[in-house]
Amino acid sequence: MPDVEADGAAAQVASADMSTPHRYSIKPKDPAAHLYEISVTVERPDAEGQVFAIPAWIPGSYMIRDYARHVVAIRAESDECGVVLTKLDKSRWQAEVVSRPLTLVAEIYAYDQSVRGAHLDTTHAYFNGACVFPAVVGQEQTQCELRIVAPDAPFGNDWRVATSMRRKDAEEYGFGVYEVADYAELVDHPVEIARLSIGEFEVNGMPHAIAIRGHTRTDMARICHDLQMFCKQHMSLLGAPDGLDRYLFLLHAPGGGYSGLEHRWSSSLVCARDNLPVRGDTNVSSGYRKFLGLASHEYFHLWNVKRMKPAAFTPYDLSAETYTGLLWVFEGVTSYYDDLALVRSGLISESSYLEMLGRMMTRVSRGLGRLRQSVEESSFDAWTKFYKQDANASNAIVSYYAKGAMIALSLDLKLRVETEDRVSLDDVMQECWRRWGDTGEGMPERGFETVCDSVSGLELGDFFDAAVRGTGDLPLESLLQRFGVSLNLRASSGSDDKGGKNSDPEKCSSVWLGATLAAEGGHSVFKNVSNGGPAELAGIAPGDRAVALDGVRLTAVNADRRLCAYRDGDVLELVAFRGDELITTSVCLTAPPEDTCYLELIGDIDAETLERRTAWLHG
Repeated sequence: MPDVEADGAAAQVASADMSTPHRYSIKPKDPAAHLYEISVTVERPDAEGQVFAIPAWIPGSYMIRDYARHVVAIRAESDECGVVLTKLDKSRWQAEVVSRPLTLVAEIYAYDQSVRGAHLDTTHAYFNGACVFPAVVGQEQTQCELRIVAPDAPFGNDWRVATSMRRKDAEEYGFGVYEVADYAELVDHPVEIARLSIGEFEVNGMPHAIAIRGHTRTDMARICHDLQMFCKQHMSLLGAPDGLDRYLFLLHAPGGGYSGLEHRWSSSLVCARDNLPVRGDTNVSSGYRKFLGLASHEYFHLWNVKRMKPAAFTPYDLSAETYTGLLWVFEGVTSYYDDLALVRSGLISESSYLEMLGRMMTRVSRGLGRLRQSVEESSFDAWTKFYKQDANASNAIVSYYAKGAMIALSLDLKLRVETEDRVSLDDVMQECWRRWGDTGEGMPERGFETVCDSVSGLELGDFFDAAVRGTGDLPLESLLQRFGVSLNLRASSGSDDKGGKNSDPEKCSSVWLGATLAAEGGHSVFKNVSNGGPAELAGIAPGDRAVALDGVRLTAVNADRRLCAYRDGDVLELVAFRGDELITTSVCLTAPPEDTCYLELIGDIDAETLERRTAWLHG
């Protein structure tokens, strides 16, 4: 078979009429069996045999997912006659040479309920284009039309369509034809089709909406107001991107869950329904604050990664891994601004924001992987480590999200202090946007660092070498002091202690086991075992099932309470199952590490420090 990148294919594309769009269609063919039927018609197929390819991964989620594995049937036809289709590899097919329009038809199994996949059942249909639509190889720049077809009765009589794609002949929130500029855009507009609750609002005159799927009785007016507040905050920092004339939040609100994925003009979110406010709520619960932070994070990606992105992603190659050491900039900096926008827009208080920062710092400080892997390495190895975490992950890797956000915080405070409040991270992001957002050029691997130096006039090489390419802890305690904020460390008070607040001393155990227990299949299983901790030194391994400690049953539920009875240095008998074999060992309990962080506002500060803190927290 010919190479799809050969000169012949390029010549065919050059001669094609790009004004004739590829015509895609998708139909929930069998909701009970979770099967979509998709088709694409190519007016001028490649003269050497048209190749079709389904992506191996989706932008924003850096792991090979091999979406072609969900194809259960595929065929090609031209002028109502079958066309021979040859499979080239795991994700590409080539049709025999035809001179007339060519149509590819496939059935796709869809039962991935994540924001990265496609899902279909009798209650709704959801898909990301990367999961279901094959690319017409060599003609990816051609315009595309997508016909979204309603399912056959009895399903879908009250379903509406929510997507950020431009409508061609479809009614608002309706089935019909939508249009996009090219294949890259086609796969960057997720679609939710269901019985939806929809709220609409404007940001600087631009239409925004949220479409919610799930059994909720949420206060839609309040959600729209609060989304509007932080959207305005982000827009005021970087301005409206060119071509943006609408934005859509797609929210699935089941009983539990938390995730999100950014897209060109929209985002897909999952948040537990109980985290959303109901009518009459006036407070910002920790669950609702978490939802707002998630939505804020994905919205900030409108600028930081959807338009301004690493040079390695310009353009995306969705057939194979694409490596960059910059994910800490595009996810970590975003993770810094997502919660900062909440306090700057007045949605949460300063103390609430500091609690969120303390929780993020706690996640970093509790992971021994921060001492072994830099955030640059974490970014580069996302494909094989961060997105494929195992039981040893906390000992071996660091999150480029959380540690990246801490670097952004450190950098912001450092810039403000060392330039005497002349320059902040806001200025850096604005200059980065001018260089790589407005222009569409990709950011070089050290481009962010170069901009920090040029904007501030400082020499920050040592800082970036230590923070980004090193594995030491950041100088946050001294930096925060300059803003009237104290950074405090304490021991964890139990398995549900996420940090961010001072703890009741009576709740703090004086010892730790050095492992976490989780309920699985009716058993209490050791999940994460800390390097050098009591459990590891006793020979306990991830996956072992707890039986007893000191002659009494040990479970995920009672572990915290049981440990309160012991003191540093106590040696106890620990019994567990490894597979079907009983293990009896001795564990020496030790004092827990002080790795739980919380921040507090310092009350007695001078006017200059108060002014600096106000400028940081309120913009």
